Amino acid sequence: MNLRLSIIAAAIAALPAFHATAQTRGALPESLMAAPAEPMNATAKANLENRLAARRAAAGLDDEHGYKITVQHPGEAGTRIARAQHTFKGLRIFGSDSVIVTDDNGEVVSESASNRRQGLSSSRAAVAAGMGMPDVTASVSQEDVINSAVKRVAPIGVHRWKPEAELLIYPVMKTVRVAAAANKPEFALNALDLEEVVDRYELAYLVKTRMASGSKLIYRDSIVNAKTGALIAEWDALQTVIGTGNSQYNGQVPINTTLSGSTYQMLDTSRGTGGRYGGMAITNANHSSANSPNAGQIYTNSTNTWGDGQQYIPGGSTTNANGQTAAVNALWGLMNTYDTMKNVVGWRSLDGNNTATYIAVHVDNNYDNAFFDPSCKCMFIGDGGSSFNNLGSIDVIGHEMGHGVTDATSNLIYSGESGGLNESNSDIQGEATEAYARAGGTGTTIPSTGNDWVMGAEISKTGRPLRYMYKPSKDSRSPDAWSSTIKNLDVHLSSGPNNRMFYFLANGSSATSGSDYYSQYLTQTPRNMTGIGTDKAFRIWFKANTTKFTSSTNYADARNKVLQAAEELYGVGSKEATAVKRAYAAINVGTDVPESGTGTGVSITTQPASITVAPGATASFTVGASGGTSPYSYKWYKNGTLVSGATAATYSFTAQSTDNGAQVKATVTDSSSTPVTVTSGTATLTVSGSGGGTTERVTNGGFESGTTGWAGTTGVIGSFTGQTAYEGTRYAYLGGNGRTATETLTQDIAIPSTATSANLTFALHIDTAETGSTVYDRLVVTVKNTSGTTLGTLATYTNVNAASGYQVRSFSLLPYKGQTVRLSFAMSEDASAQTSFVVDKVSVVTQ
Repeated sequence: MNLRLSIIAAAIAALPAFHATAQTRGALPESLMAAPAEPMNATAKANLENRLAARRAAAGLDDEHGYKITVQHPGEAGTRIARAQHTFKGLRIFGSDSVIVTDDNGEVVSESASNRRQGLSSSRAAVAAGMGMPDVTASVSQEDVINSAVKRVAPIGVHRWKPEAELLIYPVMKTVRVAAAANKPEFALNALDLEEVVDRYELAYLVKTRMASGSKLIYRDSIVNAKTGALIAEWDALQTVIGTGNSQYNGQVPINTTLSGSTYQMLDTSRGTGGRYGGMAITNANHSSANSPNAGQIYTNSTNTWGDGQQYIPGGSTTNANGQTAAVNALWGLMNTYDTMKNVVGWRSLDGNNTATYIAVHVDNNYDNAFFDPSCKCMFIGDGGSSFNNLGSIDVIGHEMGHGVTDATSNLIYSGESGGLNESNSDIQGEATEAYARAGGTGTTIPSTGNDWVMGAEISKTGRPLRYMYKPSKDSRSPDAWSSTIKNLDVHLSSGPNNRMFYFLANGSSATSGSDYYSQYLTQTPRNMTGIGTDKAFRIWFKANTTKFTSSTNYADARNKVLQAAEELYGVGSKEATAVKRAYAAINVGTDVPESGTGTGVSITTQPASITVAPGATASFTVGASGGTSPYSYKWYKNGTLVSGATAATYSFTAQSTDNGAQVKATVTDSSSTPVTVTSGTATLTVSGSGGGTTERVTNGGFESGTTGWAGTTGVIGSFTGQTAYEGTRYAYLGGNGRTATETLTQDIAIPSTATSANLTFALHIDTAETGSTVYDRLVVTVKNTSGTTLGTLATYTNVNAASGYQVRSFSLLPYKGQTVRLSFAMSEDASAQTSFVVDKVSVVTQ
């Protein structure tokens, strides 16, 4: 069972008088997310899990480790995002998971992991070192740990949901200093000075109790030792906050309803499909208890004018005009939350797959809360009580729906720093939705005006908001910046620094000490950082949360992944990327950088041009730059992956049919004291005839699927210290031993008798510790028959041929048409001084 989400944390201080001005909006990328796709079936999940399993060896994992696909949602066009839990001996490793980007064919494009499994083994050495897990047999029963948890959590409570106990591997984490911060005083620590490492592993139960005692909901997650029954960790799991409608907070607003016969329903079938009601719906909980709320029926009315715009009168009807106002608030908020995500970033509904949700209003009596419940993917809203009016303000609804997005994507653990980021994401969603709605709820951008940058001011009976985005400490409880103790705070408080980061990212800061918008951690020029506008800030944050964050992402990890998102959207060295660095530096996460010279000086003068070539021909791309400080250094990226060895202004390679549609771009960095990097536009490679008559004959030529397709000394396939891939992350590392050794890789390939061309290409890098011109070590590339008899030697490479970077080699195999031949890479090293022969992207294209 997932967690239940609620907004209320604590009451706070007064509204600000000043807001930073909006920044000028630059060029914007197209919609981030693709349209919903068909859900993964069991076969597709199994196929992806197998692909991931094939990557284990390169990560130093044995076959006791595995992956379990949990959810899939849209990614950028042509990709999908899958989330996989890491397992050991079939048990989930808590907080250890992967975000996997796949293409439309299910192939793995990239993987971002929260890797808490390294070192976990059942070997005697690992067990002796305290990092092993010799067996996964529990000594305490599920029933016993559940009973113990219930007695501890709420002995006189009633179950809201049936309690659960999941047996898993629990990494007990510890925080250590990085080497550079070993002697820093505690007060001077930055988030990047610390890292979390596994101290040991415990076989444990995750016990989930969802209970109510009196009028109080008590949701608790407990980690219990499965051998002894001892409590290891525990935390609270209750996570809080075209008809005409007269809303309470937004005046007269247009709302989408459905006419059924002569009766209007608060059912919007234009937003979302499926779900409980077939569209976005507002229902009447009619005071059913918050301990076990009944969503009730969809609101209906004889006319298409709803509500009176006034606070609900306790004890009154929930269906007359006064009772309808809560439903108008809810539908207006839900429509705008949906539209903000769909129109701005291409995300549909909460899960990205356009599954409809609903909101139930009039929960309980005098209920000062609102919550999102993942068990129904829906939201419940109270009418307010002693502290609040109806909790259906636009930012509160956006906040709770933001919990739905996190639940469907990163699923940030609701404890410690990840719990604070979970809450912060919802506050960010609430403010973005408020700004979008107040500007008319249309268009493809979020304005930088219209929202108040405080949460829940409208619902407060005193006018004091729940949280202050721009200066969290105004509530006298939340910190303005990260510290090593932030993980011990309630998540509504530990969200504060990230909220402030987002405010600075959007709006900038002040250089005046004592200002609510000042940060002591901004020490570079200018002392007041420049914001990039709410629209860009939201796009960057949304991309990071949905496609990069894992369940255990903390502040340091968030900074790095938000920066990656900014660089992918707007370019390395862009003002947007610099703003991310400065915004996080402003909350003591990372060090500050200057703005001057960033994104200026050096600039792209010649963009790489899109070209069309035939299979086997050379594809060349060139970038030009000027300004800044020469000389320049260059990096090239193909389909988002760094190309090893491509460090000149021109990047050339032999095009293969599989390269059709490849996206190529470059970065150029100058030599100034603070180097500036700019990113080129993207060029497209079209390989003519790539879809008609040309066929790739090599299986797994890039080695990204591990040993699949290859025979011989397959242990040379993987990722290794000291070498890099030509493309992707894996390659074949033959040699490099520095002792007498032989290693061979082979693959059998059929060359059709009707072939008019058969081109072998591969990328080869050679480095050596040998000196002089004497040949000591060799790589021989041959063609053999399937019995092993050599039919021809294509090339012999030696230590004398060592060179920086990769060279692409090309040979014709047409003389072997009509045969199944064995392509062989055979390496031999002598007794001393290593030579490395690194092979990647092996291809045989026939036509």
